[in-house]
Amino acid sequence: MVNDGKKSPINQANALYRHGDVLLRRINSIPNAAQKRVGTTLAHGEVTGHSHRIRESHGVQLWVHGSEMFLEVKQASATLIHEEHRAIELPQGLYRVWRQREYRPDAYVEVED
Repeated sequence: MVNDGKKSPINQANALYRHGDVLLRRINSIPNAAQKRVGTTLAHGEVTGHSHRIRESHGVQLWVHGSEMFLEVKQASATLIHEEHRAIELPQGLYRVWRQREYRPDAYVEVED
């Protein structure tokens, strides 16, 4: 357990991190069949051109398995940045990455940024 400076401790085992329309959840392992992906961008902004990305490119690795994306933070922490959101620090570990989706009568679609 980690304390975030407030009165309640945070359980890092399944911690969730939200950064705009990107959601990350700590996981125990990445699927064996996952493939390495080049770069540090978690989501591109289709409307604004801004992107959710990791500042420290040398300390992380992105992985893909089908339509799923994973992030491996190899150093003590990594900074997730975006021009319209406050930066957040992600502790070392493995994460599943999702883009927020919204319901439309004909389908669920990823939110455009």
